[in-house]
Amino acid sequence: MTNIRAALLQTLVSDSKEKNLETARRAALQAAEASPDVLCLPEMFCCPYETESFPRYAEEAEGPVWQFCSRLAAECGVWLIAGTMPERDEAGRIFNTSFVFDRKGRQAARCRKAHLFDVDIQGGQSFRESDTLSPGDALTVFDTEFGRLGLCVCYDLRFPEWIRLMALEGAQAVFVPASFNPTSGPAHWELLFRARAVDNQIFLAGAAPAENPAASYRSWGHTIAVDPWGTVLGQLDREPGILPVSFDLSLLSKIRRELPLLKQRRKDLYSLLPLPETFYDG
Repeated sequence: MTNIRAALLQTLVSDSKEKNLETARRAALQAAEASPDVLCLPEMFCCPYETESFPRYAEEAEGPVWQFCSRLAAECGVWLIAGTMPERDEAGRIFNTSFVFDRKGRQAARCRKAHLFDVDIQGGQSFRESDTLSPGDALTVFDTEFGRLGLCVCYDLRFPEWIRLMALEGAQAVFVPASFNPTSGPAHWELLFRARAVDNQIFLAGAAPAENPAASYRSWGHTIAVDPWGTVLGQLDREPGILPVSFDLSLLSKIRRELPLLKQRRKDLYSLLPLPETFYDG
């Protein structure tokens, strides 16, 4: 297979978990009509993006939202990157977690957001995920029949080493469930996706919630896909929608062959320390 066909879902999130799941299901079934290989839901697709909401909506793995996503992947016959949800572990900690399911609905990977969104921008956004969330501690790459994929969550994209590690581990495309806001979105959203794609010569895809004007945290939307040359393959606005994209893996090979950045790194001058095996999830 030389292409990966993906559909990125930009859904509207309300304070009703049941409504959010039904919205996601309808969008997924509509997108599945075009027979994509991968569907990707947005960050916190099942609950409001609010620190006080995360404990109230949190569930353990294999809970109702996990089961919904497993069934949805099997029903659509796709690899499902299930946005993110508040996941509660056995110790009571809550993570911003993305589960991945294969075409039969089996869990194939799990990504817990590693870098928590704690910011206070004068005249702009103030938010502290660490008030209720714990950080993940594993890099997520996973294998499919069409190649190796990477996965991270929103604020993780701002840390270039994290994406570089995925590329060095063989990821050809990295998916990013994310929810930038009207302060950071116009300034950095497209810029970061294009920069990380060019730096690492990979495809990058970001799936965001649609803007909900009534929400306390308003998503910037603008679900996006970028190729290894930095070309924007498609981008939505703020309204709900589906972004179908195709990743031509032969283009990735061509760019890496003609501009061999990863091979030309001066490892005698600098390097990223390899992560222990325990730091990988997928």
